[in-house]
Amino acid sequence: MSHVKAIIGLGNPGTNYAETRHNAGAWLVEALARDSHTPLRVEKKFLGEYAKVHFAGRDLHLLNPTTFMNRSGAAVAALCQFFKLTPDELLVVHDELDIDPGTARYKTGGGHGGHNGLRDTISALGNSNAFHRLRIGIGHPGDAKQVTNYVLGRPGKAERQAIDAALDECLHTLPDALDGNWAKAMNRLHSFSA
Repeated sequence: MSHVKAIIGLGNPGTNYAETRHNAGAWLVEALARDSHTPLRVEKKFLGEYAKVHFAGRDLHLLNPTTFMNRSGAAVAALCQFFKLTPDELLVVHDELDIDPGTARYKTGGGHGGHNGLRDTISALGNSNAFHRLRIGIGHPGDAKQVTNYVLGRPGKAERQAIDAALDECLHTLPDALDGNWAKAMNRLHSFSA
C-alpha cells in the first residue's frame, strides 16, 4: 500500500472566497504549511499555491489549486504528472455538507456526492476515485436550494471555531494517516467532535 505523498486542499481562489465554507479544505493545507514554517507560493505549473514541507518525518507536497473549485482537477493532474504521483498517493481535503461543523472524516474512494471539486478531480485523474479524502464538516443549510449560497457564505464565529478545532484534530491524526495507519487515524478523528 502506497503512502500519501501530497495533500491537496480544495477551495476557490481570491480574497472574496478565502473565508467561505467551501474553502475548508484549503484552510487545512494553509494550517499545515504554517505549522511547517513553509509558506505556500504561487506555482504556475501546478495552477495553485504550492509548498514542499517536511512533516512527521516525511517530505510532503502541499497544493491549494488557484483554479475555481469546479476546475480543481487540472491542478491535481498537473501535480501528479510532474511528480509521477498515483491517485492512492493523494489526500484531497474538502468541505463536506453531510458532516456537522466541528467534525471531520477520512475516506478512501467513493463518488463525488455532488461536490464539484471532487467531480473534476476524479475526471482529471482518468475517472479514478482511488485517492484518499479528508472531509471537513461544514453542515447543511437544510434545503438543497440554499446550498450554493451556504457553501459560498462565511461561517459564524462559533461555527468557525468548531471547524478550526476539527482542523486542529486533523493535524494531530495526519502522521498516522500518512504512515498508512488509517484505522488509528480514523479512530481518533471520527470520535472527535468540537
